[in-house]
This record gives sequence, C-alpha cells and structure tokens, in this order.
Amino acid sequence: MSLKVKLQLILLFVIFNPILGMAQTLSGRITDVKNQPIEGVTVLFHRTEQHTHTNVFGEFELENVIKGDTIVVSSIGFKGKTILISDVFNELIIKLEEEVFELGEITVTNEIDALNIFTDIDMLTSPVKSSQEVLRKIPGLIIGQHAGGGKAEQIFLRGFDIDHGTDINITVDGLPVNMVSHAHGQGYADLHFLIPETIDKVDFGKGPYYANQGNFTTAGYASFQTKDRLDQNSLKMEYGSFNSFRTLAMLNIVDTERQSAYVASDIQLSDGPFQSSQNFRRVNMVGKYTNRLANDDILSLSLSRFSSEWDASGQIPIRLVENGTIGRFGAVDDTEGGSTSRTNLKLDYTKKIDKTSFVKNSIFFSHYDFELFSNFTFFLEDPVNGDQIRQNESRQIVGASSEWNKFFHHDIAIKGGLGFRTDRVSDVGLSRTLNRKTTLEDIQRGDVDETNIYAYASAEFELGKWLINPALRADVFSFKYNDATATLYETQSENAGILSPKLNILYNQSDKVQYYFKTGVGFHSNDTRVVVAQNGTSILPAAYGSDLGVIWKPTSKILINAAIWTLFLDQEFVYVGDAGIVEPSGRTTRSGVDFSVRYQASNKLFLYGDVNYSRPRSRDEPENNNRIPLAPEFTATGGIDLLDFDNFSGGFKFRYIADRPANEDNSIVAEGYFITDFNVNYTLGNMIIGLSVENLFDSEWKETQFATESRLFNEAQPVEEIHFTPGTPFAIRGGITFKF
Repeated sequence: MSLKVKLQLILLFVIFNPILGMAQTLSGRITDVKNQPIEGVTVLFHRTEQHTHTNVFGEFELENVIKGDTIVVSSIGFKGKTILISDVFNELIIKLEEEVFELGEITVTNEIDALNIFTDIDMLTSPVKSSQEVLRKIPGLIIGQHAGGGKAEQIFLRGFDIDHGTDINITVDGLPVNMVSHAHGQGYADLHFLIPETIDKVDFGKGPYYANQGNFTTAGYASFQTKDRLDQNSLKMEYGSFNSFRTLAMLNIVDTERQSAYVASDIQLSDGPFQSSQNFRRVNMVGKYTNRLANDDILSLSLSRFSSEWDASGQIPIRLVENGTIGRFGAVDDTEGGSTSRTNLKLDYTKKIDKTSFVKNSIFFSHYDFELFSNFTFFLEDPVNGDQIRQNESRQIVGASSEWNKFFHHDIAIKGGLGFRTDRVSDVGLSRTLNRKTTLEDIQRGDVDETNIYAYASAEFELGKWLINPALRADVFSFKYNDATATLYETQSENAGILSPKLNILYNQSDKVQYYFKTGVGFHSNDTRVVVAQNGTSILPAAYGSDLGVIWKPTSKILINAAIWTLFLDQEFVYVGDAGIVEPSGRTTRSGVDFSVRYQASNKLFLYGDVNYSRPRSRDEPENNNRIPLAPEFTATGGIDLLDFDNFSGGFKFRYIADRPANEDNSIVAEGYFITDFNVNYTLGNMIIGLSVENLFDSEWKETQFATESRLFNEAQPVEEIHFTPGTPFAIRGGITFKF
C-alpha cells in the first residue's frame, strides 16, 4: 500500500471516527405545555427514514442518531416541530402547543390503526355534543332509536342490521358495553352512561382484524376513551322543542402536574314529539381520578352511575297512518316504556418496566338493571288482553385483563394479553303483561352464568416500507343456565372455544400514501339460553373477513380512504328476545366499498364525507329470496364545519340511508331518508351561546322500520307490513355554556 493511500485512509478515519462514535440511540419524551405526556405522537427521522410513535408515557426512541440530525414531530391538535439534535446522550424533552387543526401537518405512517386519523379529525372539527352523536363518529355507521330515547340504539354498519350490538364490539376506557345473553337481544350495547363531553378519543376498526378485540367484533369495533383531566370547568344548560331540557356540570377536583380528578353529571328530560308524552328522564354521574406516580406508573380509578326511565308509543303500522286513523306520532299501545340503570367501577394500573416495555392492567365491576315493556303485534297472540311483553334482568359483571407491550428498537413490537369476563344475570325473563302492571304468563325466566376467558398475541415487523402484523386470539366460553320455569332444578351447561388468527400487511409508499391488506377471523357468541337448548350447536359461529384499501393524501388539504372488503359468516342468527326464540339465518356473505374524504378548504372551513356500499346476501337461499332483512346497502354521511370565525363556529351535517329490503324477497321495502342537521355557536369571553336544529328541512321520515305481522283489536286477519317509529320532526334547541 502506497504512502498516499495510507494517508488518505488515516484522513478519512480522523474525519469520520468522531461522527461514527457519536451515533447513539436517542431517547425522548413529548408532553403538552402542562407537562402531560402525549401518546401517539409521530416522530420522523428523515436521514434514515425511521419513524416511531410515543407510548403511553409520551416516550420514544430512535437509533443511529448523531449530533446535527433533525427530527420532525407531529400530532393532531398540536403544532408540529422540527428539532435539531444537539445532544444525543441525554433524554430529549419536547413540549407541543395546542393549535387550531391543520390537515397539512398530518402524515400517513405505518400504523395498524391509521384509519383513526379520520375520527381524530372529526373529534377536533366537530366535537360530540349529544348522546345520539356518539356512535355517529364512526365513519359509515348509522343509528336509529325506537323506544323513547331510553333503549339502546339500533345500529347499521357494513351491510349489517346489527340490532343493538350483535356484530360490533363497543367499549369505554376498556369497559365492555355489550351485554351477552341480554333479555332484549344478544350483544345489547347501551352507551347512554357515557357523557359526550367527557370523550377524548374515538378508536375504531372495521372487520375482525384486531387481536385485542374479541366477542362481537365481526363488522368492527368502537372504543371510546374519556379524558384524564378537564381543560376547564364548565356548566351547560339547554332547552328546546318538546320540553327538552339538559343541564351539565363538569368540575375539576384535583389538577396538578402528577394528579387529576374531576366529576361530571348531566340530567336530560324530554316529552318527545309524540301525542303521548315520553316522560323521558336520564341522570348521569361520573368521577375519574388519575395519578402519574413518581416512577412513571399510571394509576386511574373511575366510577360512574346512570339511570333512565321513559314511556314510549312504540312502532306503529303504516296502514293506520295511511287511512288516517292515527297520525305519524300517534300510538296503538302507548303503555310501552321501561327503565334501566348501570353502575361501573374500574381500576387501571399501567406499570412501566423499562424504556421499551410496559404492562397495562385493568379490573372492573358493573351492576346493571333493565326492564322493558313492548307491544309489536298488538292483538295477534292474545285478542283479549293484547300482546304486551315485559323483558327484565339484573346483572353483575366482573372482569380483569393484563396486556404486555414490548418494543425492540424501531422495527419490532410485540404484545400479549389475557383476561376474563364473567356475567351473572339474575331473573332474566320474558313474560306477557297487561298495562305494565299485571303479569299474565311467564314465557322465560331463569339465571345465566356466562364466563369468557381469553388470550392473544400480536407482533409487528417493520421491513423498510412494509409492516407485517400476524396475530392470534383464543377464547374459551362457559355457558350455564338455570330455568326457573322448569319443574325440577337443573343447571344446564355447555363449553366452547375458538381460535381467531389475523394478518395485517401495510405498505407505506411515502408519508402520503399507505396501502393495506387486512384479513382475519372473528366471531359473535350465541345466547346462553339458546346454547343450552340446542345442546351446544352454533355456539361461536366464525366470521372471515378481508379488506384491501389505501389511505391517500393527494394534497396537503385532502385526506382519502378507500377500501373494498368482504365478510363471510358461518352462521348468522337473530335472537328474537321478543319471542324468546332464535332464528338461524344460515351462512351469509357481505362485500362492499368504503370511501371517506376529509378536506380543509381553509384554516376555518372543513368538509367531510363518508360513502358506503354493501351487498349483503344469504348464501343458502335462492336468488329471489336471499336478501337480509333491514341490512343497509347504501349509506352516506357528511357535512361542513366552521371551526372559528370571529367567535362563530358551527356546521351542517347530513345522513342518508337508501331504501332497503325489509324481508327476504324484497316484497316489503324499508324507505330510506335524507336528514340534515345544523348548529351554530358564538363565544363571548368565557360564555358560549349555542343553537342546534335537528331535521332542518322538516322531512317526514321513518327512523326505524320492521316488516311485522300484526293484528288490531277490530281486525279479523293479521297483516304483514312496515311498522315504524317516526323520525324527529324539525326541532330546535338553544343552550348556554359557562367555562371557568
């Protein structure tokens, strides 16, 4: 080797050795201006094309960082920052300031739940203001109410008439909302204990592709996360059409850097638009305490209580409205109604093991009571007393879970979880009644004891622009039922288990385009009473799904999601709680297209839209008789939001559902509707004056519809036709909010 070459090598070593020697793993923590950790912040390192996200403690790590490198941090609702690295040895502390939403700062990154960008945007541009809006934050989801406001909503999503929750898993802070083996229907999900103003984040996913989501996750899941602390105290009062009144109080009790505690309560009253007053009353109370301990562990305790009671006019036959016997807001039996209550206690403890791993632990308890009086067929079964029924139960739920999370540098992450849930339902019953007072006959009555034990494992491998996420979930169920109407005491029992593999593949072409393919197996359990009656047949029918889609940001002001999907169910069943029977529907297939767009026209004006098409069909029926009753085929939602213009904010929003079959051969059709709502707010110092209008153009629409065979008192023969609950007419509500 010549002297010249040696000198060149020595020179290169002298120049680059200090730099190479300085390459380190950079540790950082990102907080808001109040020193509260921010989870899910995107951290981009352009030199190596690395990216990562902050964990629940607001922490992140990046490899091979040297002095002089730059990183870019961004999070929805916060002002992004570009950071010049001047010290790679000490932890980097970054504080982000909140700002008016800017779509231009959002990047598309390799995340399994990247679609949550859309709900994050919606929560910032149009916060939830009523219990009816809570589930509508899920793109493509439509709801309907048909029992005076106190009953859980009927849900439509991805070609499913989900009834009250059979095919969507719903949780609040990890607390399960769905009720197994419920008196009124399998998976019954009453979300009314959630005060809308306490919602901090909405996490959702469509399809059965997520290992930490179990029973009822076929069409998808919705997970609501409440605030750990309040930005301000607030008092709100609203009054509107039909003697509707609501008052809300949200108050901080403790507000320090490490600890926070608040209480919130609201009361709602309404007579409704019906000729017979609904006499609706709901009371909600919630308290939440969070402590970020000195070792960075997080302790959280929440307690909530809700109670509701109401009268209802029920579903009315269209023949009586068309011949003028009753009006749209009249009734055949106005003695329907009910009452319900739920008390929840939940303790969460997140244990930090080291910089790259932590464990989330939870334990919860719920006590729930339910009583519902309905009359769907009038005098079909009992021509003398009528067909009113009572459904009731008293339930206790106990559960616990633990999830371990581990990150290996920036390219491998694994998690594993296990847990259980036990429901003990006392005196779950169905009986024939008269005028909500006299019990004529017990159809079903007994005690249910149902337990679900589960475990799951999931891994994420980042290979350049690819992210591979294989996962596996295992569920085991124990079903026990004591029939109180039986002559002899007997505990009927069955057991079953199911394995649910998942695979998600993502390809990030750039920070503006992500392609994804998701596939997996999910399930919904059957009702315990049906399971033991059928000797364990069709206990846990599986659902097999696939999604192929893209998240695309063609310009800095537009974000698009488009997907084609399919879902196959081994056995679709409808538990008809009103009759105490199960109706197996056989194998079904759904396929469709989802399309969502978010567009920021200016820094004050935001437009959004979701369009969904599906083709739901029964596989084992002939072509002329294979429709799935009430399953939606085309839905659309959208609107315009004014964020803040000279102290004014507000917007228009619409929802549309097309005509759909009400029975298998499509001979009876449930009419579609197009409804527009409007709201405007004016901020004056610490006071906000608001006005909202439902059904702005006073459309006559049917909120819920069923093809039902019924007979009136003076009819000789029954008639099968549409029975419906009318949608709210033009309704106006004004309110005032004080913040302090």
